[in-house]
Formats: sequence, C-alpha cells, structure tokens
Amino acid sequence: MADGASSSGGARDGGESVVIDYGRRRTTCGYCRSSGPTSISHGMWANSLKADDYQGLLDRGWRRSGCFLYKPEMERTCCPSYTIRLKANDFICSKEHGRVLKKMQRFLDGELDPQCKTSPTKRSLSEPLSSPTSKVSKVSANEFQAATCPNLLKEDEVICCLSSKINEAIDTCFQGGILGSTVQLPKAVVKTVKPQVKKKVGEAVQEHKVGVLDLVYTCNISFQIVAAVRRALPKENGANQTEVLADLSPNSVAEKLAMTMESLGGLDGFELKACNGHLNFYSATNPTMQNHTSVVPAQGSDNSSRSKQSSVNKISAKHPQKRKSLEIRMRTSHFDPEEFALYRKYQTKVHKEKTVTESSYRRFLVDTPIIFVPPKSGDDTVPPCGFGSFHQQYRIDGKLVAVGVVDILPKCLSSKYLFWDPDLAFLSLGKYTALKEIDWVKTAQEHCPSLQYYYLGYYIHSCNKMRYKAAYRPSELLCPVRYEWVRYDLAKPLLDKSQYSVLSDHATMQDETPQPQICGPLDVSSAKDGHQESPSDEDDEDFNDYESEMMVDEESVDSEKVDTTESGSSIKDIENITLDLKGSKVKYKDLQQAFGPIESRHLKALEGQLSRYAKVVGKELSDRMVYCLS
Repeated sequence: MADGASSSGGARDGGESVVIDYGRRRTTCGYCRSSGPTSISHGMWANSLKADDYQGLLDRGWRRSGCFLYKPEMERTCCPSYTIRLKANDFICSKEHGRVLKKMQRFLDGELDPQCKTSPTKRSLSEPLSSPTSKVSKVSANEFQAATCPNLLKEDEVICCLSSKINEAIDTCFQGGILGSTVQLPKAVVKTVKPQVKKKVGEAVQEHKVGVLDLVYTCNISFQIVAAVRRALPKENGANQTEVLADLSPNSVAEKLAMTMESLGGLDGFELKACNGHLNFYSATNPTMQNHTSVVPAQGSDNSSRSKQSSVNKISAKHPQKRKSLEIRMRTSHFDPEEFALYRKYQTKVHKEKTVTESSYRRFLVDTPIIFVPPKSGDDTVPPCGFGSFHQQYRIDGKLVAVGVVDILPKCLSSKYLFWDPDLAFLSLGKYTALKEIDWVKTAQEHCPSLQYYYLGYYIHSCNKMRYKAAYRPSELLCPVRYEWVRYDLAKPLLDKSQYSVLSDHATMQDETPQPQICGPLDVSSAKDGHQESPSDEDDEDFNDYESEMMVDEESVDSEKVDTTESGSSIKDIENITLDLKGSKVKYKDLQQAFGPIESRHLKALEGQLSRYAKVVGKELSDRMVYCLS
C-alpha cells in the first residue's frame, strides 16, 4: 500500500464521513500564551471525511489538524478565531506582494545576492498547485513576467534549458500525478540528434516561412512516463486502470507536452513538434539565428515580454551561470523522508523546537481523513488533481526549499501549513506561496467552476501576528452565529470594539459607514509592525500545541451537564442522525426499535450529546455524517 493511502487511515476505500465526538475541550492558548486552559473549543476525531462534508465544516468555522477537527467556542474562548477566505478572481495584488514576486524572479535570474538578506516577513500559508502561465493579478503581471534567458552558446546549456522546459510542462500537465496517483514521474533528458540518425529518420530539414529548420534535439520522455505509470497503476487504489491505460500512449503524452510547452512559451529560436512519441526540436539553419537561440525560464512569457528582450538580455548576460530553475509539484499527502528533513530543519531553526519526531510530523501534516476523489474525463466538477489533501513541493535547481500542505475541496483551496528552508527566509516564501495558491485557484476554476475561493485558516483580530491575513484583499470573515460571509472592511469596526462580534450585525451600525479598502486593511504603522514579527509568523496558525490537541482534557467532562439545556435543539434535530454502534448503523429515531428499551437516564444523556453535536456541525451535516459511539 502506498504511503498516501495508508496515511489516510483507509479513507480512500470508504464513501462516507465517520466522526467521533470529543465534546468541549479546554487547553492553553498558543496565541495569547495563556498559562491556564483559556482556549475553549469543540473537538471531533474523523475516521474518514468526504470532501463535501469538510467543505461544509469549514463554512461553519471548523478546521483540521491531521485527523482531529476543532471549532472554537467563540463566546467563551480567549482568542475568537474567524474563518477567513478570499475570492481568487477578485484578488487585488498590493505593491508589497508585487515586490515579493519580483524578488523571487530576480533570485531565479541570478540578479539577487543571497548574502544581502532582508529581515524575513510574516506568514506561511500553504502552497499552490503549479500554474506557471497564470498571472496572480493585473497589478503584478508585468513584475511577474519571465525574462529571456541569456544567449546560450554552449550546447550543454541549451540542452539543460530545454530539459527544464519539458519538466515544467510535465508538472503543468500532470499536477498531482496521473489521476492523483503517487507515481514519481521521470525527469526529461534532451539529446542531440546525430547526422546519421537524422538521415535514417528522414526528418533532417523542413521548410519554414523564415527559412529551413534543422532537427537538432530530441527527447523520449513520453515513453518513460507511460512505462512508469503502467508499472505503478496496479498498486494504486481506486484508479480506473482500463480507462487510464486506453488514453495513455507515448503519442498522446508527447502531443500534450508539446501543446503545453508552446502555451508556456519561451522556445524562441526553436520549433517543437511531437512525432511518434518523441519531442523534436528544430532550429533554423541560418547562422545568425543559431547563435542567438534563447529559452525563457520557468515562469512563461507573452507578447509584451518580447518587447523587453533587448534590455533583459543585457542584464541576464552578466549572469549566464547563475540562472536557477523553479519547479512546483503537487503530490497526494504521503510521508516523504526529504520533506521530513526539511520540516525538522524548519521547526528547530525557526520555531526553536528541541525535539521533532517523525510520529508527530505524520499526525500533524501527513495523516488526513479526507477521502480522495480522482478526476474524471469530461467532468467539470472535479479539478485535474482531484479532491483531497496534498503536499506542494517547491524545488530550486532540484533542491527542496519549501513544502505546503493544502486541502483541495469543491469550493476552495484550504491552506493548512507551510515549512521552508530557513536559509531562504529573505525570499518571503510565505507570501510568495500564498500568491501562487491564489494563482492556482484561478487556473483550477477553468476546469472546476465551483472552485473559486482561497481559505487562509483563522483570523484573530486580537493577535497582531494574524492581521497580515487581511492584507490579501478583498477578504471575508465568517459570522460565528449566522454563518454568513462578511467583508473584512465591514467587520473590522465591530472587531475594533470587541474581539467577539456577531459580524452579520454590521448592517445595524448607524454611527459609521465603512469605506472600501484602498491601501490595505490596516494602517501603515500596524502593517509595518506586523511584518516585523519573528520568522515563525511565516507558518500557518494550525500548528497550535498540536500534541495538546490530541489529548482529551479532563476539564471538558464537567461541561456536559451545562450544555444539555444550552443547545436549544429539539428531538427533530437529532432523529435522523446515523449512529455507528460497534459496526451496526441505525438512525437515532430507530434506536429503541433496533436495540430494545433504553434506560431514560442513558437516553437523556445521549440526546444531550447529540443535540450539542447537531448544533456545532449543523443539521444538514449531522444528518449526513455517521456519528460513531465506539
């Protein structure tokens, strides 16, 4: 069994959500650093969880840490946590965000000296799925544009750049693997076509409108991809092997890669064709054209970039040996020793942890209850990567520099956590990956129209370290009572008065009229203060005393009596809840008929327990999910 399957606790084999209710829990707070159990939440353990159901839980204020689900009791907890989200197509890229994108591009171009490190900025959201051709926004498009590579006079440099372009296309075409599988796809190797081979193949030259094209390089990566998938598919769970293999051939893979590479651009001086499963590169026989062959780096290009070639080439020619390649890959959640090594380095250097165990890493970032949903051909309700939990890898020149943990759900990409190489703190990887996640949502929406939002986790107005999230504009906060989404600029005046507020009451405020956000949600001084926080702010807030989240608190027991009358739920709210009693499933309304008379005190206790559960998850979800009493 693959790591990805085993880490989900068998969730992929099931088709329903099964939860165990832990009830109210009290712990110390990782935000205000309280000494006592001031953080109050409702907790559940999920044996398995459908993507639709977790989406519904997010929209009622829940989050997950591994397989543990929790929702703050907003009126009681010390630091009320509001779910925050952003509609990707409405995103407004700020000047600061544009600088982050430009800084990364300068680093990849070899124009940024790593020794001149600036103080690290806040934040880590999770990482995006790769979408190198999409622009984060109109504001940042020009800054994020790829530059033309320097003149490549050495053949090995040309081969290296072409190989990188093919690998980029592979990542774009097969995000998350083949139909979500965990197959490790091979790397492309471009080879020079020898004269005798050209003659044998019969494709030495072709007529072209600007002259004669000569076949100079070729790559057989399509055959390797097909072979790797065919070897691995029998080991994958839930894959429709017959359908996949029928559509998978070297010819189809080569054609798909060729189309993707042409759409990404950056093959100036070459003409690319897919022929019998091979990727063939033709170059003009005109000497002037041959000596000025250029390849655009990973970010792609458009027509406007060509007008800047002259000035860019002058700059990049100074650093012909320093150009770096950025690769972004998404994989289904599974344990990877290389990722764990980076996580341990991050936790010890950034969070100053003395001990980082593999078991805690697995529980926190690898284990997931979310049932994987593979994509289907012609189905626009599921994105190409499928639904489920994923790890997004960022590699610079092949070296793993960051990993983001995200959940892909029917309406959103939910950012969970990011860990990165502390040696690259000057690149503001937290902000950069957040922007790439937003970019990915825009691209995924073309395949799955319902997937429109980017969820940033929790926003805590009383915690300065969390306010950076509101800089991703225009954001919305979830009202903790009516579960309506309220624009941040409308909610902020209420939160300025009280850290707990019924946000949907903003319409009743007569004393002030909020203005649309122009420069940002915070004043200049608070924004600057927020970005001067420690590097630990680059990570997501879900890493909040994870070990304590896993422990059932004895103090939660005495709250059971109080909540029975608090719930205000009637028998109609719980009668359709499906109970799992040691493997037997029965609706609550049929409980006594199935198991005989039950003592009234036991029945009343169970009714109170179910009433609290129905209140915190909502009637629709409580009727849909299985409530396990084991």
